[in-house]
Amino acid sequence: MAMVDVSDKSEIFREATATGTIKLKPETVRLIKEKKIAKGDPLYAAKIAGILAAKKTSELIPLCHPLPLTNVKIETKIFSTVKVQISSTVKTKAQTGVEMEALVATAVGLLTVWDMVKQYEKDAEGQYPFTVIENIRVTKKVKEVSDGERQHKET
Repeated sequence: MAMVDVSDKSEIFREATATGTIKLKPETVRLIKEKKIAKGDPLYAAKIAGILAAKKTSELIPLCHPLPLTNVKIETKIFSTVKVQISSTVKTKAQTGVEMEALVATAVGLLTVWDMVKQYEKDAEGQYPFTVIENIRVTKKVKEVSDGERQHKET
């Protein structure tokens, strides 16, 4: 096992966006909309958590290169009556991409929402039969190919 050697690669602009959702009870989503969650605003907390997580990715994932992030943008939205969506866009000028940072930011943002609303999601036995984090994936990747020209790939 070894870290990938990127010594011979040049530093170029790179960007990745990852998106995921958390399924919640309709009552919980309503409380989020009405800003009545006892711990505070889970969407705002998810943004902060996502940014912090992106910056710590190389400490969490073995063999992941530490990267100088130039921007992290976390977007949160109520996606439906039972879902919250988080999208994380991470940018750098480095020798390797930022897909892992975007994925970690999205995952931690979604986990933060779960943590902040868990008291509303538990059933009578203290379980979470309805709460599900779903579909965390890279939805866009951008890579500079030459003299500022950028190659976009969306899924």
